[in-house]
Amino acid sequence: QVQLVESGGGSVQAGESLKLSCVANMYIFGLCGMAWYRQAPGKGRELVSTITNDETTTYAESVKGRFAITQDNKRNTPNKLYLQMNSLETEDTAVYYCAAADRVDCSSWHPGEDDPGEYPYWGQGTQVTVSS
Repeated sequence: QVQLVESGGGSVQAGESLKLSCVANMYIFGLCGMAWYRQAPGKGRELVSTITNDETTTYAESVKGRFAITQDNKRNTPNKLYLQMNSLETEDTAVYYCAAADRVDCSSWHPGEDDPGEYPYWGQGTQVTVSS
């Protein structure tokens, strides 16, 4: 069973940076895409950024130009996902989750997939708190 573990969250001042990491416990065969979601207190889960197995990336409008998603998917090594977050704002305060999706055939995978139900694997979340 695939397990994802996030790390790198913390408390920072507005304008500062953080880098989140997400590591799988195994190499995910058939990986089509990975994503970062976040959930702020009292709000629903929001898609932040996605990346496909061919490196196509998407970003929520609110983080474009500030966040960068990358991955390390060397064959037969545990998959890794990152989110570099710069110029953090108080509105970025949330629990951040990584998610991953695998399929037999990735040709049907949509870059920017935003349906949480399409991602079978989720991490436990890491808290990011940005203060003014």
